[in-house]
Amino acid sequence: MPRRWPDRLDLSTEDRAACRASVRAGSRSFHAASLILPRAYRDPAYALYAFCRIADDAVDEHGGRLETLAELSDRLDRIYAGRPADSAADRGLAAVARAYELPRALPEALLEGLEWDARGQRYDELSDLYAYAARVAGTVGAMMAVIMGARERDTVARACDLGVAMQLTNIARDVGTDARAGRIYLPVAWLVDAGIDPDSFLATPRPSPALAGVVRRLLETAETLYGRADPGIAGLPPGCRPGIGAARRLYAGIGREVARRGHDSVSGRAVVPGRRKLSMVGVACLTSLAGRRAAALPPLPETRFLVDAAALPDAARAIPRPSYGERIAWVAELFARLEEQERLQRQAERP
Repeated sequence: MPRRWPDRLDLSTEDRAACRASVRAGSRSFHAASLILPRAYRDPAYALYAFCRIADDAVDEHGGRLETLAELSDRLDRIYAGRPADSAADRGLAAVARAYELPRALPEALLEGLEWDARGQRYDELSDLYAYAARVAGTVGAMMAVIMGARERDTVARACDLGVAMQLTNIARDVGTDARAGRIYLPVAWLVDAGIDPDSFLATPRPSPALAGVVRRLLETAETLYGRADPGIAGLPPGCRPGIGAARRLYAGIGREVARRGHDSVSGRAVVPGRRKLSMVGVACLTSLAGRRAAALPPLPETRFLVDAAALPDAARAIPRPSYGERIAWVAELFARLEEQERLQRQAERP
């Protein structure tokens, strides 16, 4: 019989649905990948994402006021005190924190990254950008590792690598969108080396061969991190590997779409077509269970504090390999979910 994961999340059906809707509205790529996670992990992932989404939106919608960050910090206090605000996202994160003993340092680091956004912080060197990406995206990777029970140090480090890589991809895709909002995330030193004055670019965002070179450089950096992250997927529970592998492929696909457009992310925003997404998810399903762990790599210096918070000293044992029967059952379940995902995609594409 296939292994079944217990549903540990003490959360109402209504709140689960609200968190799921937040994911569907906020990130098509994350939602597409999440559909092939086992439900016992999918709902906690939705709850995590919903709080991250609502926190990010609160900072954007209120013009980055620091008072908004103080309010979010107060909400986090209430979540960890077991008295969440009257919000599905807050109740969801409280349920996750309670069920999985989620270290508070992880969502706190996320809020710190959002505070940097509110302050309009710029990032001079790649290391500075890594520090930002660690907070707004590496935290999500670490929190996902926690809810999957994959708290061995090297696996958490690879989860953080994946989060940082995804954030670099987002930055490369959104250069124009961010600039028109008065924000710049590309390393300032890289822009200066390319002969681009950051303030002049923000005043009049335009594509150029020099800017394309900076975007290409950032995507190449992201690809290196995706490669570092790949062995960590083998450290996850087998049923979770296809979903995380799919997320990795979908976000890397966004970067390839930016490259296909000549690394011009000012004139338009790169989007991966739905059919291509389905193909990527299918490949992830077929390849993820066969992955092997590689030799351990140290975490990025900028994510080490997340690994220290999330990893458990007694979690170094390997996750047992599934039996042949379990693999067959998992594959059958995966393809059933893929068929459902394709049906939903066809509905969404109808005029």
